[in-house]
Amino acid sequence: MPDIEIEEPDDGVLSAGGTGEPFADVVARRWSRRDFLRSTAMAGLTIYLPTVHNRVVPSAESRLGFGHVASTTGDRMALADGHRASVLLRWGDPLFPDAPAFDPLRQTAAAQARQFGYNCDFVGYFPLPRTSESWRRGLLVVNHEYTNPELMFPNYNAALPTAQQVAVQLESLGLSIVEVVHEGGEWRPVLGSPYNRRITGTTECQLTGPALGHRLLRTAADPLGRTVRGTFANCSAGRTPWGTVLSAEENFHDAFGNRRSLTGDDEDLLNHARSGVAIGASKWAWERHDDRFDLGRHPHEPYRFGWVVEVDPYDPKWVPRKRTALGRMRREAANSVVARGGQVALYSGDDTAFEYVYKFVTRGRFNPHDRTANRDLLDEGTLHVARFNANGSGDWLPLVHGQGPLTSVNGLPTQGDVLINTLKSADLVGATKMDRPEDIEIAPDGTVYIALTKNAQRGVPGQPKVDPANPRVENKHGHVIELIEDGDDHAGRRFRWQLFLVCGDPADPTTYFAGYPTTGGISRISCPDNLAFDHAGNLWIATDGQAEAFGINDGLFVVSVDGPERGRVRRFFSAVAGAEVTGHAFTPNDTTLFLSIQHPGEGSTFAAPSSLFPDGTAPPRPSVLAIQHVGGLAIGSAAAGTSTTTAESPGSALR
Repeated sequence: MPDIEIEEPDDGVLSAGGTGEPFADVVARRWSRRDFLRSTAMAGLTIYLPTVHNRVVPSAESRLGFGHVASTTGDRMALADGHRASVLLRWGDPLFPDAPAFDPLRQTAAAQARQFGYNCDFVGYFPLPRTSESWRRGLLVVNHEYTNPELMFPNYNAALPTAQQVAVQLESLGLSIVEVVHEGGEWRPVLGSPYNRRITGTTECQLTGPALGHRLLRTAADPLGRTVRGTFANCSAGRTPWGTVLSAEENFHDAFGNRRSLTGDDEDLLNHARSGVAIGASKWAWERHDDRFDLGRHPHEPYRFGWVVEVDPYDPKWVPRKRTALGRMRREAANSVVARGGQVALYSGDDTAFEYVYKFVTRGRFNPHDRTANRDLLDEGTLHVARFNANGSGDWLPLVHGQGPLTSVNGLPTQGDVLINTLKSADLVGATKMDRPEDIEIAPDGTVYIALTKNAQRGVPGQPKVDPANPRVENKHGHVIELIEDGDDHAGRRFRWQLFLVCGDPADPTTYFAGYPTTGGISRISCPDNLAFDHAGNLWIATDGQAEAFGINDGLFVVSVDGPERGRVRRFFSAVAGAEVTGHAFTPNDTTLFLSIQHPGEGSTFAAPSSLFPDGTAPPRPSVLAIQHVGGLAIGSAAAGTSTTTAESPGSALR
């Protein structure tokens, strides 16, 4: 990675979005009102900003010893002092000894199927051996969300892609599983590992669960509705307690086109319109060379995407499973936790404006002593959707056929129909429409954190109004919600919630940082996307949209969720032009942070890229970084001879 110039610290102030009372004051006043309500036994009054009691988390927040890293613009990056980064995996890197070297001018589908995929998103680290806490050897599982063919291919014509370009794109998606090892202070891939594997847009996957064999899942290629060719749109993921990956198929609708071929009151027309499938050509025009993406020929094919795909990184022969019991949506994330009674609860968000937050609870119980006994846990259970009440309570509404409006009268004759049409089912039961729910993570103490990235349509004429869980008109900066399950039981049906962060510039009175003083050295942050916790309980937030919000590059931030610095957001890393930061994951001892740099240079072309990340040459290549502390300490620790500051500092140049 070449030396990259670092911008001087910037202290720009974003004008406040309004002249209303600061959120912090509203929260403070609410406490006194709440006490008053309790003392007078009044109930049912709508309170604007619900607040719940904060439980104490054992935290090593004092280890966060770095100052605020400066934001960057253009093809420049910055990293906290005392840390260094190296490129571990790039798009096109060979994953097998016989795989060809990357050649962007002669890329083929066969080559791409043996190389690291494009637009890396989720990263998961799985120790080797499986039952160990090894931080020196493990498996990286990386999923690949979508393609930027204008950056992948010279002379690309969006309206007339070639058959080879379409085939390469399909092989560049899905997942990459790669063994990695730490030797001599550096991480490297192990090309000869028997674990290395590519799962792509053409890999066979099995359908399982209540929708298996459903008439809407049947196609000419699969008349029984049991197998699917490929997985794509893999955005974020989670891991199960038994050591598998749950990859979320998000914007699958972009791959399909020609909705205009469906007419009248056709069931497929209504369903695909609700999912957002294009009326005319698809985003990438794959249907020109692969007719399964043409609704005029295969109207059932989109139903076979939008699921959670379970992959076993430890078993290369295990066929990926699309778990239909978890519902079909434009899903972001699939993170799980073992509930008090042993059931597994899995949280997801539908990353679309005015869509919903979901929880699935298994019928069976996790068996920590028998891995194979857990293999089919996700095929039986109950999917719920969240309703956030104005008083700080919440309800998980079950999506079960025969309950409430989920009946044949409303076009849902079976449980399979309820799950295939999850969006419609959630509409019918009256769930709360949210501001693009993306990643959902569970803290070490069991508190659930939900990233709401943004929603510029909130409150505009003709669109849903603000509500306590989505409190800003034209929400361009997003927010983060804390959710605590009643009785600390993740299998339960009730919860409490509060706003943790209302993002933006701290100088804007419509922001809120968990009560931390906005003059106390908070980095401005917009569009929270991916979340992760280190083992000390600090929350790390990756962003997607700061260029539009502030005119700066996206980055990675960290915030304490408890203690005296609860709510203080600090920028740790700033990326390059056009890139989204995502997929951050820690080794078991927190000394390495793996981080995805997705779509560097987005918005430019192969001939004139706005970024030369990571090697200083064209084309830019989505990559996974390995970030380490120079002193071998936990990520976020202070560098020797430095102290924490409240002002932004340039940070370390990346090499």
